Amino acid sequence: MEVDTLDRGIIDALRLDGRVAFSALAEILGVSDQTVARRYRRLRDGGLRVAALPDGVRLGYDMWMIRLTTTPDSAGAIADALARRPDTTWVTLGSGGTEVTCVVQNPGTADREQLLLQKLPRTPRLVSVRAHCLMHHFAGGPVGGEARNISLSPDQVSLLRYPAPPADAVAVLSDEDRPLLAALNRDGRLGFPQLAAATGWSESTVRRRLDHLRATGAIFFDVEMEPALLGYRARFLLWLTVAPAHLAAVGQELARHEEVVFVAATTGETNLMATIICHDMAELYTYVTGRIGPLPGVERLESVPALRHVKQVAAVL
Repeated sequence: MEVDTLDRGIIDALRLDGRVAFSALAEILGVSDQTVARRYRRLRDGGLRVAALPDGVRLGYDMWMIRLTTTPDSAGAIADALARRPDTTWVTLGSGGTEVTCVVQNPGTADREQLLLQKLPRTPRLVSVRAHCLMHHFAGGPVGGEARNISLSPDQVSLLRYPAPPADAVAVLSDEDRPLLAALNRDGRLGFPQLAAATGWSESTVRRRLDHLRATGAIFFDVEMEPALLGYRARFLLWLTVAPAHLAAVGQELARHEEVVFVAATTGETNLMATIICHDMAELYTYVTGRIGPLPGVERLESVPALRHVKQVAAVL
């Protein structure tokens, strides 16, 4: 599938507001409503997904980055099983098909302990488990990054960006909200009639509750798409060891890089993890040696190729 300038504008707009009305988007992009709708359907058929996710940082969730080393013949099955879990938001198969990396977030510690202490240790052909608690997000998900390397003008960005929640907003996601979140995770652009059917609420109740969850930052909308369609064919996970005195500065610097789509400070033998996308291996080499290498405090870097994203943000259908 070829992605042109208009397609890229629609993708970037959805990153700014996943539920922006096609009529508003059409006016901003200078095309008709029908054109936007037709292009969106084409992109969706090509793999684009808009999905709602809980903001684990604002909700105070237990958040972990888990690295699993497996035998080559079992990595795919383990990755698929993790992708089907509702508490995973990102599952990647990498390192020659023997490493599975995933992000897990839960409201409490019970589910985390069940996964780490009971389920994973009993998984056949699992060689090792390394669990890194996510301490601080610099970029990725609801934390910035959506306006880097963007095809839209600053005026268009300002018109499209969904307002950030106030710093003092109290984010709460109740059990009653789960059907709504599940429906929006499958398709973040479902209409209010479909959301009412999924929740058993009236359309006005759905609208009011969704507005509240977004306004308080309890949920956010993200876009899932194969990076290769946009020309990015080198996808890597970087695990960095950074001197503690430089950790914040290095994390903030990486968050400004166009190549970085996610970066967070973690616990463990490495203390900074980043996901990067480059056009090719030559660009990756230049980035690692020219942008990361000279940063003060970076002591060690491990790069792991992301062979396949089994799950990015949306529920596995």
